[in-house]
Amino acid sequence: MVSAVSPADLVLTNGRIYTMDRARNWASAVAIRGGRIVAVGGDAEIKPLIGPRTEVRDLAGRMVMPGIVDVHNHIISGGRADLYETRLPPGIGVAEIAGRVAASARNAPPRGWIVGGRWETGQLGLLNTAEALAALDAASGDHPVLLRDDSGHNRWLNSAGLRLAGITAETVPPDNGEIGRDAMTGALTGVLIETASALGEAALVEAGHYTAQMDRDAVRRAVAILNGFGVTSFLDAATMQPTLAALKGLDDRGELSAWAVASLPVSYPAAMIGPVGDALFAMREDYRSTHVRPDCAKIFLDGVPGAKTAAFHEAYVTDALHGCCFRGMTMFTVPDLVRWIGKCEKQNIAVKIHCAGDAAVTQALDAIEVVRSFNGPTSLMHHVAHASYILPADIPRFAALGVAADLSPIIWYPTLFLEGHKAAMGEERATRFWPNRSLHETGALMAGGSDWPVVSNPDPWTGIEGMVTRRNPSGAFPGVALWPEQALDLATVLEIYTINGARVLGLEQVTGSIEIGKSADMIILDRNVFEMPADEIADVKVLATLFEGRAVHTHAGA
Repeated sequence: MVSAVSPADLVLTNGRIYTMDRARNWASAVAIRGGRIVAVGGDAEIKPLIGPRTEVRDLAGRMVMPGIVDVHNHIISGGRADLYETRLPPGIGVAEIAGRVAASARNAPPRGWIVGGRWETGQLGLLNTAEALAALDAASGDHPVLLRDDSGHNRWLNSAGLRLAGITAETVPPDNGEIGRDAMTGALTGVLIETASALGEAALVEAGHYTAQMDRDAVRRAVAILNGFGVTSFLDAATMQPTLAALKGLDDRGELSAWAVASLPVSYPAAMIGPVGDALFAMREDYRSTHVRPDCAKIFLDGVPGAKTAAFHEAYVTDALHGCCFRGMTMFTVPDLVRWIGKCEKQNIAVKIHCAGDAAVTQALDAIEVVRSFNGPTSLMHHVAHASYILPADIPRFAALGVAADLSPIIWYPTLFLEGHKAAMGEERATRFWPNRSLHETGALMAGGSDWPVVSNPDPWTGIEGMVTRRNPSGAFPGVALWPEQALDLATVLEIYTINGARVLGLEQVTGSIEIGKSADMIILDRNVFEMPADEIADVKVLATLFEGRAVHTHAGA
């Protein structure tokens, strides 16, 4: 179908173009003018749009599809981790962590902070000892250290870091947070849980560890990494003022190569500081730009299962710290949630609610149901982040209430995350994780995210393969599938990662499919994913990523 006869700027021809438009799933050619799609169809249909200055690219039969939409990442943290921080491989213990810190200390400026991650939440008990703190202190010398865990909710500081954070044996932990102490001696261990983590992060800010230029560089680097995997739209899942400033600064310079939706926290996240809630909402128009849309709010309703801070209907495994019958807790009551959701709707703000435990999911849905009872229908798409542990009775409520399921991070297959959940919850409950097919069969809108850098690699193709196979694409946990009955077919999963994500982010009219009038956001693949074994999907390479018709990533040798 052709919308105009003026010559195109770029024509892609002789391809297998998977449009995500149900009226025409496949085409062989597409024409682009001014960053927008002006024609989609067969080669002969597009030929009249080829003029003397039109760039024509012969796809040689390669597959093209819409750009990936990542509905859950932490963009500035991903860039900072890549550019500035000490990396901790998954699963390493105290001695290995100390070794990595010692190596970083040799190259750090005098008394400069060493920041890094991600230590495994399942090793919390090993780090939460005076002996572990002594090992970290010996490795770091006079450098303060802050290490983030793999959930992004918890921190481990050395003694120098604790001093700069003002944490002593007499410090009272903030609400919904804990300051770690040795079980035998009661001495500080440097472990900070949930909201207590903000005490360490505040010390980093006070030291001026990150500058505005570093933040712009971090976001630029992060977006480039995402472009390399085919991502052309994303939602930053907890957007504080420095991230807003970095995003808008890049966009004003013409350097932002993705659609960016920001979600503004209504209260202090576990480990962030700065304006939140009404104060942050009041600033949002200051940071709106062509590609930056601060149109979402973020509510952290509970924590994470591995640290036993997520809220569940049934109790965790009994331990010395929590005792018997501990179920975690939520950070808001239903009336509090109702007030915040209602307030957001009045300002045309969609709400993303972090719910890692099934009791938190129930509470979020209960609150949204109350709001719907007095506000009526809404065009806003609220979404539950980490829709992973859900009571069977709550699954059909997503579609009934018009609530989307944010399926992130990339752990719908066996991982070290899951091993930590098994230890906290027991294997039977832990493996009833990510009921994706059940959600799909009830008509729920599902979208895919990475939760990078909670997940160290934001590659969506590992998530796509995992949703189809329910096995770990890396080869870890060989022969093990996680709840294989919940696998989905490839076509459904590609919708989840493209047009569904665009719908969740309010970008459906802009991107998510290859249709006339939409932004020319598309990717060229090295193979047709429909013509390959499912267990090889994670090996797909993105040869080129186009954002508004311009190449923002080209694979070497493409």
